[in-house]
Amino acid sequence: MKKLVRAGLMAVLLCVAPTTPALAGPLEDDASGDYATALRLLKPLAEQGLADAQFNLGVMYATGRGVPQDDVRAHMWYNLAAAGFPAAEAEPRNVVVAVRDAVAAKMTPAQIAEAQRLAREWKPKKDGQ
Repeated sequence: MKKLVRAGLMAVLLCVAPTTPALAGPLEDDASGDYATALRLLKPLAEQGLADAQFNLGVMYATGRGVPQDDVRAHMWYNLAAAGFPAAEAEPRNVVVAVRDAVAAKMTPAQIAEAQRLAREWKPKKDGQ
């Protein structure tokens, strides 16, 4: 089941990820992509605690694609994603931590504290909530 969800997430990301100009199609020509669909699919999964979806939602907030750019929310989702990867998946967790730290480098201490507070207070939603 986890592999199927990850495959689905990757398909969504491939649909909205920026591409090189040589490969750009109608959606990529103005770099808009279908971020509304990505958000609609990712947000419930992220809210249920799926680390891959949390990471990708963090990317959306960090880049401002499909949502208003918000480093605090990006950092929060990256924190949750890092905590969601089991020890056996150290490599994905390390990538999330590195990306989170890159976002943190441009944040104030107060913003980082707010992001950490939001992550601590976050509770997963049950399916259909």
